[in-house]
Amino acid sequence: MALKIAQRGLVPPFIVMDVLRAANEREAAGEEVLHLEVGQPGTPAPAPVRAAAQAALETARIGYTDAVGLPSLRARIARNYDELYGVELDPRRVIVTTGSSGGFLLGFLASFEPGDRVALAAPGYPAYRNILASLGVEPVLLPGDLEHRFQPTVELLDRVAPPLDGLIIASPSNPTGTMLGRAELSDLVDYCAARGMRLISDEIYHGIAYEAPAVSALELAEEAIVINSFSKYYSMTGWRLGWMVLPEDLLRPVECLAQNLFISPPTLSQIAAEAAFDCREELDGYVAAYARNRALLLRELPKAGFDSLAPADGAFYLYADVSRLTNDSQDFCRRMLAETGVAIAPGIDFDPERGHRFVRFSFAGLEAVMGQAADRLAVWLAD
Repeated sequence: MALKIAQRGLVPPFIVMDVLRAANEREAAGEEVLHLEVGQPGTPAPAPVRAAAQAALETARIGYTDAVGLPSLRARIARNYDELYGVELDPRRVIVTTGSSGGFLLGFLASFEPGDRVALAAPGYPAYRNILASLGVEPVLLPGDLEHRFQPTVELLDRVAPPLDGLIIASPSNPTGTMLGRAELSDLVDYCAARGMRLISDEIYHGIAYEAPAVSALELAEEAIVINSFSKYYSMTGWRLGWMVLPEDLLRPVECLAQNLFISPPTLSQIAAEAAFDCREELDGYVAAYARNRALLLRELPKAGFDSLAPADGAFYLYADVSRLTNDSQDFCRRMLAETGVAIAPGIDFDPERGHRFVRFSFAGLEAVMGQAADRLAVWLAD
């Protein structure tokens, strides 16, 4: 008799991770791969962060911390909001998490019941909708377009049959890199407040912007749930550390959930992460490198045939319409990896309805890799 498999485990895969596995298998077989598939900086954590971790390993007892994180790290994160956004923040409202992924899970669990409906942009980060679905919460996709920079709008929300219980925004966005201006963000904040909807703002790419800095939802709404991470701007992906800023009514519910689900965030990563806030010169140097990569790809990809690109205001992604080249982005990416060694992400991962005609390039790696990839794709598509 076959054993039951819970339906919550049958959510769609995070296809980018499948692409990464295939790329790693190709490398293990001795073949070269140019990695433009995964949103991971090609740079290490800043030197003071690594030094702090080494010192802690030699001198500190790496035990559990409070479920919500080290008080000193929470205080430093709170001070960062004053320094960057002019927002005075009580450190009690800062919850340190096991990556932003832990923050999304805690935030969704504390905010929504099974059967609730939460709106989010398509294209968007696939884990939002897959985590929601695993919890019995209905993700309601808002099909964005280039005119609205693939971001949610009040007009798109008004097209959705009520009720809606929440809205997830991301600025800068994955996969498009587009951002919400202050006026657009304010409209969404007001919309949610008027209807009693939870607003969850994914701000993990803050610090990586090319024209103007991103606006935090905390500048406009104390009730917003803000999620951030040390993975992107701070170049600490494998350290698995993030944080949330919560309204008062969610502090105890999230703490209880965190105690039971995670015990505490990684202690060594927490100790080291405090040093990251004093590394802005080094980190802004990383952002300058992403800007050069962005400029290179914006110049060279159209020559190769990728001539319909979303404006990348921030983050380190280019989202390309490849409908002129394929109607199956997943197969297109599979063939590209096999025939050129260039790994990119299929758009179907980010938009289940229209992503078959889009792909995403990550330019978080080295400039030389970007140049080689563009050259190979130009030859490949010319054949």
